[in-house]
Amino acid sequence: MAAHLIADVDIEDAAAFEEYRRDVPATEERYGGRYLGRAGATKVLEGDWEPHRLVIVEFPDMASLMGWYNSPEYARLIEIRKRCASTRIIALEGITPPTA
Repeated sequence: MAAHLIADVDIEDAAAFEEYRRDVPATEERYGGRYLGRAGATKVLEGDWEPHRLVIVEFPDMASLMGWYNSPEYARLIEIRKRCASTRIIALEGITPPTA
């Protein structure tokens, strides 16, 4: 069952964030991750949520998502991200497309 990482990223230092942005896709791909959306325009429909830069990444399953998140190659990037951005990240399991 597919699993999705959803992140709300508030970039505080764009120059420093560039290394993270450049290097993270290759680490996700090793675990089967693929972007469904990132940095697109958002429109809040309800509530007081003010998203910054939203990212949605699909993985084959929760084990793959957690394997990536806890991997040594991503650990280095987490440290970079924490220095230059504030983030809220969740993992969501079980989104399946409707059948026609």
